[in-house]
Amino acid sequence: MADRVSQPLRAVIADDQALVRSGFRMILAADGIDVVAEAADGVDAVAAVRRTRPDLVLMDIRMPQMDGIEAARRILSGGLDETRVIILTTYDLDHYVYAALTAGASGFLLKDVSPEQLVAAVRLVRSGDALLAPAITRRLIERFAQRDEAKPSLHRDLSGLTPRELEVLRLLATGLSNAELAERLTLSATTVKTHVARILSKLGLRDRVQAVVLAYETGLISPGGNS
Repeated sequence: MADRVSQPLRAVIADDQALVRSGFRMILAADGIDVVAEAADGVDAVAAVRRTRPDLVLMDIRMPQMDGIEAARRILSGGLDETRVIILTTYDLDHYVYAALTAGASGFLLKDVSPEQLVAAVRLVRSGDALLAPAITRRLIERFAQRDEAKPSLHRDLSGLTPRELEVLRLLATGLSNAELAERLTLSATTVKTHVARILSKLGLRDRVQAVVLAYETGLISPGGNS
């Protein structure tokens, strides 16, 4: 991962509006980010990502043939472990954000984002972080999550986590930052970061936002509760 981060960032832009794609391409290129492919619909986006294996995809939600959320789901379940997806939309609606996160996306941006915000977001996600704070993710999940005990989840088995890692995951899901986790558990920030990294690795998760989603899906924490 370290070697990959040191290399020029490669991106795919998927949007059915040519002007949007060209505008984003210019913004990213000006900051030294290489746009390796563009796509006008979800089907082409999936094909482009599988062909070019980029670091990151800027994915519109509303596109013909296949919407961006389904395209993101197919990309992120297809074995491209290093690829991250940022969902783009003109609609600031919670249910879009929740759907994007449960599909595996690492972030969500409105299309009227400034050039500076766009570049900062892309580089933040490339570094392994996510665009939404865990507290915001928790609010979304509490509003939309419907637990279905009969429905299998890819990561329902938490038995591989140590008691301390379970504790960290449970607190992380309540919206605490690394600094707040360190204070609560009387640990150093470095130790907390190590615990979070091990949790993500053991559970096959891309970032801490996905960990928050998982904590609710597995029942480790329930909507409206802290445990």
